[in-house]
Order: sequence, then C-alpha cells, then structure tokens
Amino acid sequence: MTSQLFSSPNRIGFGSMQLTGPGHWAAPDDPEQAMQVLRDAVDAGVTHIDTADAYGPFTAEKYIRKALHPYRDSLVIATKGGLTRQGPDRWAPCGRPEYLRQCVEMSLRRLQVERIDLYYLHRIDPAVAIEDQLAVLRDMQAEGKIHHIGLSKVEIGQVRKASELIAVAAVQNKYNVSNRVFEEVLRYCEDAGIVFVPYAPLASGRLAEPHGVLHELATQYGPTPAQLALAWLLHRSPVMMPIPGTSCSARLHENLAAHEIDLTREAMAAIELAATKSARSEVGRGEDDTPALF
Repeated sequence: MTSQLFSSPNRIGFGSMQLTGPGHWAAPDDPEQAMQVLRDAVDAGVTHIDTADAYGPFTAEKYIRKALHPYRDSLVIATKGGLTRQGPDRWAPCGRPEYLRQCVEMSLRRLQVERIDLYYLHRIDPAVAIEDQLAVLRDMQAEGKIHHIGLSKVEIGQVRKASELIAVAAVQNKYNVSNRVFEEVLRYCEDAGIVFVPYAPLASGRLAEPHGVLHELATQYGPTPAQLALAWLLHRSPVMMPIPGTSCSARLHENLAAHEIDLTREAMAAIELAATKSARSEVGRGEDDTPALF
C-alpha cells in the first residue's frame, strides 16, 4: 500500500498544522514565511504533505494551494474532515454524512484539485454510526473525488471494523519513541500493508529540545535530538511515515536529514531507554490530545 500512495524513498513528510496562528486558529503572524516553508519542503524532496480543513480552520489548505499549485506530479496531499472548530485549541467531531460530504467538496475547492490523494476521517464521531461515516467517503471515492481513505486517532477495534467496510490506506495516530500507546495499531497496519502516519513524532517538541532526554545521545552519535527521534521512527517500521511540522525552514531541513541516519540495534535501544524519562510528562494539548507540534 505504501508504494501505491508514495513513490519517494524518503518517508519523511511535512505536517502543516504549525502554519496557523496560536491555538491552531486563524493565520500565523507571517503568512509569507509559512508558504515559503511549504515551497522549501517540496524543493527539498518532500512528496507527502499532510493537512486538514480544521487547521485554521481552512488556513493550511489555502496556503498549500497558494504556495504549491499547480502541484508536482509526485506530490501527495493528504487532508482530513470531520472536526469542527469553536475557537483556539477547541475541536469537536461531526460525522454526519451530509457534513462530511461538504467537507470533501470544500477541500477539493480550497486545494484546487479534482481528486484528493488521501482523505482521512479526522475523528470517528461517537454520535454517528461508523458505517454511515465511512459510507459517504466510500461513495465519494467511487465518484472519483477521493483516491485513498484514511483514519485518524483510532483504536485497534475501530481499525478492524473500518477495514471490513472500506480499504483503509493509512492510519494517523499519535506515536513517538516516548509514547507508544498505539503499538497494536501499528502492528495491525504492518500486517495489513497500511501506511502508519505518526503525528506528534517529536512529542510536542520535547524530543527535539537541545537539552532534553535525547541530548546526551545526540552528543554521542552526532545527529540532533530531533533527528534521532525521527530516525528511530523510520527504523521502527517499514510502514512508518512521520510528518514533523515546523514553521522554520532550517528546522525543516534538519528533520528531513534524519532519513540518512542509520541506527544500530544498540542505538535504537539507547534511544528508547532515554525516551522513557519523558514518557510520564507526555501530556496532550490542542486538538483533544493533539500536541502543538504536528
């Protein structure tokens, strides 16, 4: 499935959630810089950009269009629908079929595409039957408006249920070396050939801190703490496709360089051991428990 979605050997994508204002609400202070980061990402070889209609809301999708349209043939743009916004750091699911259909139609318009490469149900709405939520996405896939369908923030039972109803192409869950709650979901994705897209790959930036839990290892091995955390993800599973987000081009290039790092088993174990020191401090922020760094 990864080969169907992504052609580049570099599995590190770009998450656009940071290209919004405080609380992931409205525009950032410097919209031009936000769009330049997107251009720099594509110029650096990124072929997977992740976004959602809820980022802003609508802000990130608009920036992607303004900065990158017409899109390169190799570029996969993934977006999401099914979360409503009530203000900064406020999110609520809405899985009514008519609303989801509207979400898809509006994302098509904002991104200026005829078909969305990868469309996630941003959250499964507990107030609406999952069959109804996925049916409308399946219908729009049949209409040619969605290529692949993904799920976001799902438990193992939900992934299994959804797999009975649709072809699940990707799962996007919170996952990093200090938070492996969704290990069972990752293993299911491996067995089923489903792309696993970890959000918060740097644990809200804590794993990237210059004097954080990976500082000593970074000094020992050479890469930065962020690069170690991302390299660990890439070595953890062949279906892993992290989407670190940043509003800084220098940090963007630092993150992408993690693809070149070769970790030994000993290094992997050392990173895991060091990261356990921060596991208890891993707390959610923003979108439910979505951290600020996406």
